[in-house]
Amino acid sequence: MKKTNFVYQLFRILGTPLFKLWYNPKIINKEVIPKKGGFIVCGNHLHFLDQFPVIISTRRTIHWLSKKEYFEGKHSWFYKSVGCISVDRDAHDGKARIKALKYLKEGEAIGIFPEGTRNKTNKELLKFKKGAVRMAQETSAPIIPFARIGKFKFRSKDLVLVFGNPIYVEKKDDIEEANNRLKNEILRLLKKCKKV
Repeated sequence: MKKTNFVYQLFRILGTPLFKLWYNPKIINKEVIPKKGGFIVCGNHLHFLDQFPVIISTRRTIHWLSKKEYFEGKHSWFYKSVGCISVDRDAHDGKARIKALKYLKEGEAIGIFPEGTRNKTNKELLKFKKGAVRMAQETSAPIIPFARIGKFKFRSKDLVLVFGNPIYVEKKDDIEEANNRLKNEILRLLKKCKKV
């Protein structure tokens, strides 16, 4: 196991029972997460804690794409040690994409919020960037979609996360259509969350 994976797994093992006790999340259909091989997990983004219900849903290490500002402050050691991938949203130099593709080709998992930033509007979803579907097409890695609703508060009554079935993007698929398919699936999962 890589050093970064060791730190990630240590935090996951120690943090999972505490997270469940404090936030009381309802997690549905986590069985769809692959036990091996590369995959991309994608969902809506409302809160800076959004990745944590996903993290506690699988023993797999997930390398989350995170804005570069997280790698520059006093908490930068954490993001680096757990294997996050730094994204410079101004440079557009492709470094994050290259690193993410490397992980996928090595059979690792990556996490992406296709909206690119937290949704602070009244819309269900912001416009989706196409990075996730492009990487899925290039590597044949499945996308595991998810949707989350509710508040991160003590013993929450409405914190729900639902995973959807894997989405595959074939070489012949149109990227725009594949991206719409991903967005529509996450919209469907959001509706499912609200019925739980």
